[in-house]
Formats: sequence, structure tokens, C-alpha cells
Amino acid sequence: MDNLVAPLFGIAELPYMAAAVIGETVASRTALLERIDRLERSNLALSHQAQQFLALQAENNHLRKLLGSDARLASAVLIAEVVGVTPNPTIHQLVIDKGTEGGVRVGQAVVDAAGLVGQIVDATSFSARVLLITDASHAVPVEVVRNNLRSIAGGTGRLDRLLLEGLPITTDIRPGDQIVTSGLGGRFPRGYSVGKVQSVVPDASRIVAVAQVTPSALLDRTRHLLVILSDAEPKPP
Repeated sequence: MDNLVAPLFGIAELPYMAAAVIGETVASRTALLERIDRLERSNLALSHQAQQFLALQAENNHLRKLLGSDARLASAVLIAEVVGVTPNPTIHQLVIDKGTEGGVRVGQAVVDAAGLVGQIVDATSFSARVLLITDASHAVPVEVVRNNLRSIAGGTGRLDRLLLEGLPITTDIRPGDQIVTSGLGGRFPRGYSVGKVQSVVPDASRIVAVAQVTPSALLDRTRHLLVILSDAEPKPP
């Protein structure tokens, strides 16, 4: 008799067993979803930390390069950070976080790890404005490394271009030539990289030529700069 009734009890219990299984499945799925959510949050946090690490690592490498340029300097320098950009697109200026309290003065040259950036044109106690070499109002005495040919590199209002104008058509200058500061005038110490000649073309008169130069400094990307506090020339490499 028990053998006959047992299957009936089993069938009667099926809904309860199914409910229990479903309940356990739902609970397991909920727990799994919660775990996935925790893992995603943890992964996001780790990703954020990794991004910060990469940014800090890149910044550290940049500072090492920047400080490495200090070994070539005979003058005192001050590390400054870019904290602002002049909103007027026709004026190429940066704002740095160092001012007169740190020894910054109008007229001092500013460089990055790659080359000449510009000069200080205004300074308050804790900040200063840097006029970039590409500003249309800026000019810097330069020379060609290959042959010491002297000229003036003028800003064009474009971050990717300087011009050497009024060159005699027979001037020995060609694409690939490295241009550095000549030191003439005393504003910019001699020997800082200014750029590389990209092209040399005659003007309409065919008497003089114009050389286009790509700046060495990372004018639209650099974050840390060196303000040259004295007028001493850089040591030879």
C-alpha cells in the first residue's frame, strides 16, 4: 500500500520542490548578479586607478625629460605648470602657476623638454603669462646649426609654423636644417632648439626666399615648463 501511495506523495510534492528549486535558482542568479555588479564596480575602480597610474607615469617621464634639459643649463631655472590658455584664438599665450614670488620676471625665456616655448610678458605674485613663439607679434633671433647662418624666426599665428623671411635667394638653408636660438639681443640664451626647416621657397620677386619652420616645442600639449631665471647661456651637451 505504501508503495502505491508513495508516488502520489511524490507527485503532490513536485510543485513545492519546483518552487524550492526555482527559489534557489532565483537566489543564485540574484547573488550572481550582485557579484557581477561588485566585480564591475571593482574593475571600474581598478581601471580608474590604472588610468591615474598611466597619467602619473607619463607625467613622471615628462618631468624626467624636462629636468634632463636642466643638465644643459648654466642658468637657474624654475619648473612651472600650465594652468590656463588665453581664450582669444588670435593670441598665443599660456598662463603658468609661478609668478614674481618665485622669481619670474617679464622678459625671461621659457622652454619645455623639446625646445623654446616663448617668453614671459606679464607676471603677478603667483602667476604669469607666456607669449608663445608662434604668436604673430613674436620674433626670435635664430641660427642654423649646420652653418651658423643667422636669421629671425617670426610667429605666424599658427601653432605649427614659424617663418624665416627675407632670406637672399642664394642663402644656404634647406629642408631638415635645425634652427636654434642665436643669443643675439640677450633675450633668449643661445642654443635652444627652435624648430626644423620644412621648406624653402622664393617669394614673388624671386630675389628673396621664405623658409617655413616647424617648432620643436610641444606648444599645444606641454604641461610643465622651465622658466629661465638668469641670462646665462646653456652649457654645451
